[in-house]
Amino acid sequence: MALDRRLVVRFDWTIFWIVLALAGIGLLSVVSASYGSHHKGLDPLVIRQLIWIAAGTMAMILMVLFDYRSLQGYSYPFYLVAIGLLIAVEVIGHSTGGSRRWINLGFFHLEPSELAKLAVVLVMVRYFREEPPKGGWSLRQMIIPAILLGIPVGLVLKQPDLGTGLILILITVTLVFVSGLNARTMIVLALAALCVTPLGWHYLKPYQRQRLVSFVNPQADPLGSGYHIIQSEIAIGSGGLWGKGFLNGTQARLNFLPEQSTDFIFAVFAEEFGLAGSIVLLILYAILIMRGAWIAQHTRDRFGALLAVGLIAIVFWQVAINIGMATGLLPVVGITLPLVSYGGSSLIAMMLAMGLLISINIRRYFF
Repeated sequence: MALDRRLVVRFDWTIFWIVLALAGIGLLSVVSASYGSHHKGLDPLVIRQLIWIAAGTMAMILMVLFDYRSLQGYSYPFYLVAIGLLIAVEVIGHSTGGSRRWINLGFFHLEPSELAKLAVVLVMVRYFREEPPKGGWSLRQMIIPAILLGIPVGLVLKQPDLGTGLILILITVTLVFVSGLNARTMIVLALAALCVTPLGWHYLKPYQRQRLVSFVNPQADPLGSGYHIIQSEIAIGSGGLWGKGFLNGTQARLNFLPEQSTDFIFAVFAEEFGLAGSIVLLILYAILIMRGAWIAQHTRDRFGALLAVGLIAIVFWQVAINIGMATGLLPVVGITLPLVSYGGSSLIAMMLAMGLLISINIRRYFF
């Protein structure tokens, strides 16, 4: 079957090159985070990240060829697959650092929670694809979305993965708000969330509670729960305006910075490239998010518009929480930086999402 010429003519190169630029920044940061005198060649983390970038790029291009409108029929099956994988994690999952989040496939460690983000976006968009009734969605009509959200959030929190659970909630809140929520329903849900918060605190792990408490005063436990924030702030602050230079960051090289290739990779980048580099990174994210918002606004069908909102919401909330966490503006909850942090599941899933966003933009010219 011949390739439709319109796919090439209308291809969104802006998103494509920004995604690759962010992945390239991530690769440099992973090199820095894994660099040490004991490494004579490339660290295995770097090699794996290279492979995942290549695989993710191929997945992104293939997703561009896929008509996003077909996803309406696959939303619930994909959701069920994601739920099944989250359940499988509890049975055959691989445990690291006290968390059971991965399924060992031999050649690859699959993290189902990354697929759960896409699954939640799809089922919520599928549910809200029809125009809301006059006055907006009522409280009764929020029951099904609440159930669809509650199942994966509960399974993710059990791993435990507070960060992903929070992202799933924020993505859903964004879609519910954009889809047309009744003002009265909005107030009731906000009050309900406030009432449930103390209950959620009760179910947090002790170390998660301590991290939230230490956010207010990290110096109260500088070698314990406050250690992550303190070391991250030192790394970012020591970078100054222009940074210490590539491979010259001391916090990462001397292993003072925890989770330096994943949750705190922004601190690694900021130490080496300074405020100037950090601003460039934030500009790239801002352009990507604004481009996604523009696509949502100009897409001709409601399903595509809401899908674009959901996909870009994943990027927005993860960037906001990760950088807020690294700079001490938000508590440490464990969130990777999209397209930059080390990790195959997160990188490939995000590139799939961006390929889908390009597909939405291309096909607004088709009908």
